[in-house]
Amino acid sequence: MQPEWVQGDKMWLRVLLALLLCPSLDGQENSFTINSIHMEVLPAQEVQNGENLTLQCVVDISTTSHAQPQHRVLFYKDDVLFRNVSSTESTESHFISQARAYNAGIYKCTVILNNKEKTTAEYEVLVRGVSSPVVTLDRKEAIEGGVVTVNCSVPEEKPPVYFTIEKFELNAKGGKHRRTKFSQNQNWVTLEFTVEEQDRVIHFQCQAGIMYGKRVEDSKIVRSDMVTVRESFSNPKFHISPQGTITEGDQLHIKCTIQVTHMAKEFPEIIIQKDKLIVAHSRQGSEATYSVMAMVEHSGNYTCKVETSRISKVNSIVVNITELFSKPKLESSATRLDQGESLNLWCSIPGAPSANFSIQKDGVTVSRAPNFTTKASEYDSGTYTCVAGMGQVVKQSNAVQVVVCEMLSKPRIFYDSKSEVIKGQTLRVNCQSRNGTTPIVYHLLKASTILESRRMSSREPAVFQQNPTEDTEYQCASDNCHSHQQMTSEPLPVRVIVPVEEVQLTILLNNMVESGKDIVLRCWVNKASGPITYKFYREKEVKPFSEMVSNDTQAIWRKAQASKEQEGEYYCTASNRANLVKHVPRSNILTVRVFLSPWKKGLIAVVVIGVIIAILVVGARCYFLKKAKAKQMPVEMSRPAVPLLTSNNEKMLSDTSTEASRPYGYNEDMGNHAMKPMNENKEPLTLDVEYTEVEVTSPEPHEGPGMKGTETVYSEIRNAKPEALGNRYSRTEGSLDGT
Repeated sequence: MQPEWVQGDKMWLRVLLALLLCPSLDGQENSFTINSIHMEVLPAQEVQNGENLTLQCVVDISTTSHAQPQHRVLFYKDDVLFRNVSSTESTESHFISQARAYNAGIYKCTVILNNKEKTTAEYEVLVRGVSSPVVTLDRKEAIEGGVVTVNCSVPEEKPPVYFTIEKFELNAKGGKHRRTKFSQNQNWVTLEFTVEEQDRVIHFQCQAGIMYGKRVEDSKIVRSDMVTVRESFSNPKFHISPQGTITEGDQLHIKCTIQVTHMAKEFPEIIIQKDKLIVAHSRQGSEATYSVMAMVEHSGNYTCKVETSRISKVNSIVVNITELFSKPKLESSATRLDQGESLNLWCSIPGAPSANFSIQKDGVTVSRAPNFTTKASEYDSGTYTCVAGMGQVVKQSNAVQVVVCEMLSKPRIFYDSKSEVIKGQTLRVNCQSRNGTTPIVYHLLKASTILESRRMSSREPAVFQQNPTEDTEYQCASDNCHSHQQMTSEPLPVRVIVPVEEVQLTILLNNMVESGKDIVLRCWVNKASGPITYKFYREKEVKPFSEMVSNDTQAIWRKAQASKEQEGEYYCTASNRANLVKHVPRSNILTVRVFLSPWKKGLIAVVVIGVIIAILVVGARCYFLKKAKAKQMPVEMSRPAVPLLTSNNEKMLSDTSTEASRPYGYNEDMGNHAMKPMNENKEPLTLDVEYTEVEVTSPEPHEGPGMKGTETVYSEIRNAKPEALGNRYSRTEGSLDGT
């Protein structure tokens, strides 16, 4: 028999299985709706750093089910999901223990039920303040020039963090050194601070700052432990010997000493300076010494500096030297003298003490007395000094610069004569005085006017660059320290070759030239130097038809008795030796026209008209001859042969018939001419004559139109011999009607 609790469990399993298989007694699904959702921030939306913070997401859901449905709750900070939980409760919480600055932000929550979701409004949570930083040091004792490492951190905060660390001297107002560093990926920072020579007891303060949004929250200022500073070396001290009054000639010793501690890693450098000039120094040891025979110029302020890479200590002292005697003074009768004048120098000491004197020129002794006199020459120019000594004390006077001027020789002026001077090109004019004291000042003159000046420190010629445009003359003047007036050279004539730049071609009188008269062309140029080569060309011709060389600025070409052949376009070129072959100037193109004279035109017109008239007459004559010949040929062929009549009546009848057969306007001569054979001027042809009798019926004059008559017509047939022309002539005396 099973226990009772086992039977009860089986019953509940059956009930649960029935519920799963039959989710709804009425056969329908449950319905859900999200009524509202909001967030609660406890204890408040603004809390202090380190306080606890609770975020509660409260949701109100309505359902037809007897049990609360399971839903998802999502928590967001600055739109970033940081918690996702499934719950059947109406309130879901997120707890933040000891809120820090990085917990501040914009929060919201979202509930998701099946395919429905709803989000709360945004809630801004503020966390005031930053947790206190922790400051640690790598040592509590340091030496001057050493380094102290400071570590500042905020372990409870998240980066990025701003750190500010400041160094303080004990019992001093204000920090000595302040440094700020931004740590992007860490919540701590390490900085090194140098221990300076004035530091004795120091400490450090640290503050952390965090920025979120537009707000910056700072932590409290935290102070570090104290650091005791030890000297690496003492302040420098001076020791002067001899003590008391120091007079020129005494041996002067200036010593600077320090004390170095056992903690020092290296010896410092000791430097002694007079004003800014280093007079002694030492890199090893604890002292530096400057020793010298005391002179009045050794008086002054002395400084001792002790330096390491990071530490520098300074001390100063003033040293006074008593003068044994005053500085000598050198004087001269003149500092500028002409060659041959007297040069006088003398040296003296104020108070006139007994001393040894010498006068030197450029370091070489010229006199062992306080006075020096000589006749000045060029070699006496230089710097003179006086040296006076008493015992071991020797002093030098001021320097006197003496210039002895040698008179200049007459300058010569010249230029490179190997090449000609062409307009526009640079001419190098040289001016030189071979003798005379330098420096020499040269002046280039033109018509007594100074064009340019040069100062030469040697006797090399002065070079002046000029660009003459026409023939001119130059002179050169030179001057130096001599009292004589400046010297002037001889004039230098310069002939400038002016190149041909512009060419013009003109014709005298008129461009229209009458036939038979002269053509005169004038080729002229601007101001150019001769000889000039002129060339005359016809357009489109390579070779000139005329070439001439002249020193004049124009050339004339003349053609007598011009004809039409000289008509056309002309141009000319002109050049001299200053023109390049490839750049010969060319003139304008001139067009020349040639026309006939009026009487020639009239003569030609008369001749032409006469020729035309003759041609017309000959043509007309030929025309009429051909026409008459054409009519005459059939009449001759049909005319009867002339009978051998002896009576006058028959002859008259024959003549009457002949005239009746002539056309109107017929000329006897013309007819006879036409009847002549072609070889009338040659031997007459031998003809055989035959007569043929023909009866021709013709009407009688007294009868009517119907009456006819007969007439005997004789036809003459002449046959030429075979070797002669085979022309056959017929003469017909026809009927009365002329047919």
